[in-house]
Amino acid sequence: MAGLYFDQFSIGQRFVHEVRRTVTDMDNMLFSTLTMNPAAIHIDHEYAKGTEFGQPLMNSLFTLGLVIGLSVIDTTYGTTVGNLGFEHTSFPKPVFSGDTIRAETEVMALRESKSRPTQGLVTFLHVAYNQHDDIVCKCQRVALMMKTPA
Repeated sequence: MAGLYFDQFSIGQRFVHEVRRTVTDMDNMLFSTLTMNPAAIHIDHEYAKGTEFGQPLMNSLFTLGLVIGLSVIDTTYGTTVGNLGFEHTSFPKPVFSGDTIRAETEVMALRESKSRPTQGLVTFLHVAYNQHDDIVCKCQRVALMMKTPA
């Protein structure tokens, strides 16, 4: 497995994820359409010209999903049981088509599962940056992780 097991994480451990992704208009249109979000700020270029941004904003839930996805190979690939929650999520700067997003992750907390002896909870802080090193997304996520098999 590329991902780490619960007992391989330590508080303060940091990951600088090597994979980056340039986002496109098609990403925004497809995600917004698949999730039934018809907000003009995401899918209507003419409307968006009249906003303070002058162009469509990337759907924030796409951005959040991308940030988590960029972290998977280094952290949870094949070793996660599931996500238990996302908290303290913020989008300090907008993301636009053509931006290149990169992510970093820090382990904030670890806790053994009380009801599942072969699993534990890891709290991750994910931070995403654009090509100008502006923070575009921050999210704290709790994941239920497998322990190393006996």
